Amino acid sequence: MKKILILFTLFSTFGFAQERFQRLDSLLTYLNENNKFMGSVSLREGNEIVFSKAYGYADINANIKADNTTKYKIGSITKTFTATIIMQLIEEKKLRLESKLTKFYPKVQNADKISIYDLLHHRTGILDYINQDSLSVEDFASDNLKDIIYKKINNYESIFEPGSQFLYSNSNYYLLGGIIEKLTNESYEKNVENRIVKKLGLKNTYYPKDKTNSSKKESYSYLYNGSTWEKIPEWGNDVAFAAGEIVSTPDDLTLFMYSLLNGKLVKNSSLAHMKELKDGYGMALMQFPFGERKFYGHTGGIEGFRSVVGYYPNDNLAVSLIVNGDNYNRNDIMIGILSIYYKMPFPFPNFDKIDNTVLQKYVGTYTSKDIPLKIDISIKNGELTAQATGQSSFPLTPKSETEFIFQTAGIEMDFEENQFTLKQAGQKFKFTRE
Repeated sequence: MKKILILFTLFSTFGFAQERFQRLDSLLTYLNENNKFMGSVSLREGNEIVFSKAYGYADINANIKADNTTKYKIGSITKTFTATIIMQLIEEKKLRLESKLTKFYPKVQNADKISIYDLLHHRTGILDYINQDSLSVEDFASDNLKDIIYKKINNYESIFEPGSQFLYSNSNYYLLGGIIEKLTNESYEKNVENRIVKKLGLKNTYYPKDKTNSSKKESYSYLYNGSTWEKIPEWGNDVAFAAGEIVSTPDDLTLFMYSLLNGKLVKNSSLAHMKELKDGYGMALMQFPFGERKFYGHTGGIEGFRSVVGYYPNDNLAVSLIVNGDNYNRNDIMIGILSIYYKMPFPFPNFDKIDNTVLQKYVGTYTSKDIPLKIDISIKNGELTAQATGQSSFPLTPKSETEFIFQTAGIEMDFEENQFTLKQAGQKFKFTRE
């Protein structure tokens, strides 16, 4: 009788798990079918992948669907790979956290005051080269793009005293990538391959040397324009370098983060340094709260790709989401994934279309006294679309007949007669129809 009871308990547990993952699949399928999401998800419990699936296309023009071996650009999650290699070099006595930047890049302003610790924690005062400068067509075509970017970083004026405050800057990790190459006499690509990929047996992770090739199971990124998915132009190779260039899959990322946080890549003492948060940021590690749970991980964004990976030690759970079709807030998708995993209530979002006669009431050009911006509201394929001066149009998803949102940018627009209130990042702007 006891054996029967044990078997029944095991069957029930398995059944509950399958039901949970079926609901998770239903959510992501629902988002995909409503043109809100394309991408891939992986959940890992210890060494075991318990859910892994891709949705949508890697290459829409070539009609190539994505699967769980499709490779995506991961953006700033690359920084966690870079920080891991730096800590390995410190363990090998080739570097110290106190080492100054002047030893490697003496022309950077305040190089004699900037430490490796400061670079890892984004506490240098060095401007972010990606947001500070636009690279020219000639720069992209150059065989020495990295040298061009290093020269730009050398010429920046420091904006605060090193170590005194936090400012997220891709320049810091671009420099760390160069330091890795100088210390090892090997490319950053080789360091990633030998120090992490081969050590963990990652199957689909590497530093790319060529443009995206969907025939090699690499994915392009897309943005939904209200009627179709538009392909986002690619950046040049080495533009993001050690700050954001790596290609991977959610399966590989969950293994990487699980392994890192369990001491399989660096010593526990090094890991403790990496997890030490200053102004909410460690050494390429952040904490993501979900209720009382706190996941360690990182986010990323490059071109139209949006990515996140996190690990919660208490449950031995690693989760990764990579989006290559961006039309819904990545954080909201992750909340849905974790809510379903932890069997918490999670109502699916409502994408029902509003009657065209209601939408027609909102069509027009709107201006604001608060900001010098015009916004045109129109109807495209039965949906409300907005376009601000000099910007691309974006679709508005209805929350109700008067409330509309654009999740990707965190925009909410509340309509009244001949006017609407735009809400974004805690600010409100009143717009009136011309």
